[in-house]
Parts: sequence; structure tokens; C-alpha cells
Amino acid sequence: MILVLGGTGYVGRAFLSELASRRIPFHAVSRSEVDYTCFPLLRGLIRSLKPSFLINCAGYTGKPNVDACKSAKADTLAGNSLFPQTLAHVCEVEGLTWGHVSSGCIFSGAKVRLANGSIVAEKDMARGDLRHLAETQPESIMGYTELDTPNFTFRDLPCSFYSGTKALGEEVLTRSSPCYIWRLRIPFDAEDGPRNYLSKVQRYAKVYDNLNSISHRGDFAKACLDLWQMRAPTGLYNVTNPGWITTRQVVQRITIILKLSRCFEYWESDEAFYQTAAITPRSNCVLDTTKLLRTGVKLRSVEDALDDSLRCWKSA
Repeated sequence: MILVLGGTGYVGRAFLSELASRRIPFHAVSRSEVDYTCFPLLRGLIRSLKPSFLINCAGYTGKPNVDACKSAKADTLAGNSLFPQTLAHVCEVEGLTWGHVSSGCIFSGAKVRLANGSIVAEKDMARGDLRHLAETQPESIMGYTELDTPNFTFRDLPCSFYSGTKALGEEVLTRSSPCYIWRLRIPFDAEDGPRNYLSKVQRYAKVYDNLNSISHRGDFAKACLDLWQMRAPTGLYNVTNPGWITTRQVVQRITIILKLSRCFEYWESDEAFYQTAAITPRSNCVLDTTKLLRTGVKLRSVEDALDDSLRCWKSA
């Protein structure tokens, strides 16, 4: 039996659906039932249920977006940094292997292969320059690997408060009991809703164009469970659909496949975006999935996952 924390959330529901489809027994617990942030209560829960694996989807993301984390710093820090530490301690004491949903939003930019063959990290590359590379030399753009140090954190400012706390959570876990750390990026799928990236793009008054790795919600849950079922080594994994995509390419797919007549407008500059539409810095980054794929886990390309989601689109 698998114990799932945060199963009522957007990502948590994808895990429950995938576990049900695999006919794997699970028990989902909400904080309204048990305050699992409390060490004694969490330990008692694990001892009573005796799960073979635990999945943590709990955390604080802020609604409607990460800007809300800036005004709820205590909750954000508790949910994303302190609770993972508590959970790690309990699982270590109980000898329980577990998986933690982390975030790729602790990175910014991409790695770029230069003409001389050297590779450089470009955290602060101008958005237009990176997009120009994506259009003219897509083969030169590479993702950050699990060996790269996060660069959108409290240790490497500027960053959002949300990203800073997620990075602190990872730091704790990489030094604790054996666990999987699954990095999610900008989740989407075919179900229209407030947390779905494809829904957000369609509802933006103006679109912020950038380059990103993104994760199909169902594919993410499948890949994470595959890692556990095949007993792949624990540790960090970038779990995004292979490849990257620009916001303009996403908009093109939305317009064509959903046959929208709307004409999308774009923010003309970063300055205009942050002056009007955003409070805290946003993470836009490319992640490398080579480590994940080498385990034997199979994932659709980002283009295939996007196109399938839009062809199967279910409006709210």
C-alpha cells in the first residue's frame, strides 16, 4: 500500500488516478484528517498504516500564482522547506523509502553550446537572445542536469520566494534518508482548470513569451511511479517531457488545434511584464531529462504531449 500526502491537489490527483489505473492499493490523507506536518502524528500514521512507499505531493504554491507566496511567507516556508525536513526524519526513523514532488522552478535560463563546443549556463541571457537562439540554432540549447547547482534560489538571487523555499527543501532532502526527488515544471494536460498551464495561456490578457521545459501531469505521475516500481536509484530526477517549447509555439498549437479566433498579444518587454502583470521574478528554464530516460522510463516529447492534450481538450 502506498501512502499519498496532498492527494487532493492538482498533481496529487494525477498520482491517485495513475495508482488506481495500475491497481496499486493506496491511502490518501489530507491535513484535515491528520496534521501530517506534526512529527508524532505523522510517525503514528505511518506506523498504523505500514505503507511500502510514501508519495509527498503536499506543498505551498500560492493561488492564483507564486506572487501570493510573497504575502504568505510563513506558510510557504513551512510547506516547502520545513515539512519536507520533518517528513525526511520520520521516513528515516521508520526505514521508509519515499518520493517528493519538487520543482524545476529553482533554475533560470538554459545551458548553451557555443560554436567552439564549450557549454555555458545562461541564467541572465536576454529573453530575446535566447528566443533567437531557439529559432535559429535550436541544437545549441541544452537543459540543466541534476548535477547542476540551482541558480534561482535564495543563494543566487533574484528569485521568487516560492522558488527559494523549494530549493531549500531540496537541500535538506539530498542530505537525508533515501528518497526520490521529482522535479515538476509547469504542469498541463487536457483538463481545463485554474492550475493547467494551457488554461492559463488561453486566459491571459497578454502572453509572456519565453522558453521552458514543461510537464504533462499524467506523464509526470507515470514516470515517477515507474522509477519506484523498477527500483531505480533514489535521488534527483528532472521529470519533464523531453525537449523545450516557447510560449509562442504553445499559442500556435492552441490557436490551430482548438480553432480559436482570438488574436493573442504579447508583452513587449520584461520591464512591461513586471511593471504590470507580475510581482515576483518568474522562473523560465530548460531541464535535461537524460538521467530519467536512461533508467528506461519512457516519456512523450513535449510536442506530442501538448498536441495530444489539445486534441483531447475538455473545456470547464
